[in-house]
Amino acid sequence: MDFDLAPPNGVGPLRIGMTRHVANTALDSLRDPSAISESDRPGQHVFRPSGLMISIHCMRDTLEAIELGRPPSQADRVLFQGVDVFALPAREVVRRVGELTSIEGDPDDDASFTAPDLLLSFWRPFAADDEPEAEQGYYFSSVLLARPGYYDTPAQAAERLQQSS
Repeated sequence: MDFDLAPPNGVGPLRIGMTRHVANTALDSLRDPSAISESDRPGQHVFRPSGLMISIHCMRDTLEAIELGRPPSQADRVLFQGVDVFALPAREVVRRVGELTSIEGDPDDDASFTAPDLLLSFWRPFAADDEPEAEQGYYFSSVLLARPGYYDTPAQAAERLQQSS
């Protein structure tokens, strides 16, 4: 199954801004009833048969972020405008996403990148761009899609609020 990242709206039936109750129902709809994982936590995350982890983050009864974790198999794909974020090497994902929008490296973590205009965040535990056999560092391990301002500092949030009024 393909999961198309559509920032800032969501992915699949999960939509940023929906209530926790509706988000829980949408998350549950992504489970495969014939292969329920013992690791599933209703209202938090589910694992599909491919190993793809789908997690929701709610605050104040509202869905604010969706995180997807790299599956061990390619039965499920996570795509952003045709870019397979888990099948391609991290360096290639950054290059291709950078052709579509601005993408920035994390100044405190050379293995992580954020597309701030979209609020897509790509993470891996370490960078190993020249070592394909070190899969955890060669590919991204997770991608987070969040509401605008998710990573804002209090000062940035105040500025965003002022600009919107």
